[in-house]
Amino acid sequence: MGKAINPPILNELIAQAIKKRNITGAVLCVEKGDNSFSNVSGAGNIKEEDPYFIASVTKLYITAIMLKLRAENQVHLDDAISKYLLENDIRRLHILKDQDYSNEITIKHLMSNTSGIPDYFTSEVFLELANGKDQSWPLERTLQSVKQMKAKFKPGQKGKVHYSDTNYKLLGEIIKSITGKTTQEVFKEFIFDDLKLQHTYVYEDVNDSKPIPLNYKSKQLHIPEYMASIPSEGGIVSTAKESMLFLKAFFDGHFFPKSDFKELMNNWNFLLIPGQFYYGVGIAKQPISILSFKNGLIGHWGQSGAFAFYYPKKDLYFTGTVNQITGHSVAAGLIGKVIKNFD
Repeated sequence: MGKAINPPILNELIAQAIKKRNITGAVLCVEKGDNSFSNVSGAGNIKEEDPYFIASVTKLYITAIMLKLRAENQVHLDDAISKYLLENDIRRLHILKDQDYSNEITIKHLMSNTSGIPDYFTSEVFLELANGKDQSWPLERTLQSVKQMKAKFKPGQKGKVHYSDTNYKLLGEIIKSITGKTTQEVFKEFIFDDLKLQHTYVYEDVNDSKPIPLNYKSKQLHIPEYMASIPSEGGIVSTAKESMLFLKAFFDGHFFPKSDFKELMNNWNFLLIPGQFYYGVGIAKQPISILSFKNGLIGHWGQSGAFAFYYPKKDLYFTGTVNQITGHSVAAGLIGKVIKNFD
């Protein structure tokens, strides 16, 4: 067994991270899989216990729910999404060369971002939000927008992947169809209450000011209407410690059989946008080095600068945020330095 990193060194690494451009605060929780080491530290304007938007790390929670439902024989990943969604919602959702492939899309296509469905969260939408134009993106508006776009490729086309928040908005609707409950209710029952999480919830109240404000470059973003409209693709609020409780439960087989991981990681596809990483089925892989795909972090990024990753080689878990939409490289660098010092 290697020697654990000293907390003072960990604190210094986090202190170095917030010296980077536009990083005003960070929180990092690090734990060993066997619970022999656990440390959470905050720096700058973020305290250890502060709740933050985990953004697309929410997709891991959706993955956990889908696989739990499958384990209970309520769904199959190869099911067509038309089995669970309204016909009007599905029609002309995926048009390519004047052909409608909407009925060929499966749940696994959504989870792996291989559906070819365009992303409603385009650069134009992002820039509007970044410039202070807060707006809600409910399902109806999302579908109207996507149906005006050209699909990226045929569903499941070999070697093709396109990161699309639309996929996970649809997965949220499928979960509602299966359970007869809202996405928020399912998150609470299946995960939050199950793990006894006290400070984790789905953002719904636009007047809720508990989460630390989002940052984009040198300014704060105040986009409560948007955050309240994306429960399944990015709407969870949590803390570093409670995110850790979920992450370890996810990889420990608490929600679904561990044997499912072989399927989740059977076919990685490289994504250049929104970052340089690989995507499997409902999970991402971030190589520690561009020269070493095998030696990587498994979990998910959040566009808010949040992260939740497992590093199998050293049995290390990482959760937290640098709370900066352009801060993924800083977070990756911080995690990498911790791993190097954990010997």
